[in-house]
Amino acid sequence: MSLEGKRVAVLAEDLYQELELWYPVLRLREAGAEVVIVGTGSSDTYTGKHGYPVNVDTSASDVRPEDFDALVIPGGYAPDRLRRYPAVNALAREVFHQGKIVAAICHGAWVLVSADVLRGRTATCFSGIKDDVINAGAHYVDREVVRDGNLITSREPDDLPAFLKEIVAGLERQK
Repeated sequence: MSLEGKRVAVLAEDLYQELELWYPVLRLREAGAEVVIVGTGSSDTYTGKHGYPVNVDTSASDVRPEDFDALVIPGGYAPDRLRRYPAVNALAREVFHQGKIVAAICHGAWVLVSADVLRGRTATCFSGIKDDVINAGAHYVDREVVRDGNLITSREPDDLPAFLKEIVAGLERQK
């Protein structure tokens, strides 16, 4: 498998879930993709739930959706902060509307709620926010990974292998 030439944005903010950020970053880089870590612009470094730092490459207000083939939204409590930034919601919405992969795990679905891209879609998420996903117009299912068109969602860190397998497969299918 080779993702040479593919560019993937991974969102970051304080209190991100370490595995849900680093597993996709390392797995996608291993497959040959260029991974760009995108923050809100509030800092150059964010700290995960367990204290592990991540340095961001740029901020959401400084990127263009057309420059990416996919967007990955890790969970933890970072998505509650991420979705407060209009540039983050616009990035997620535009990548989605351009038909590119938008993938969210765990609480990452909160960004999808705020970006208003769940209406009429089937999705999963951490069980604690399933009501938010349903109220945003999605059909919620409890499965390790759900793909509905260009939308890929998962529930928790244990789902990461299936989540990344689906993201990689989707990127390989893109022209």
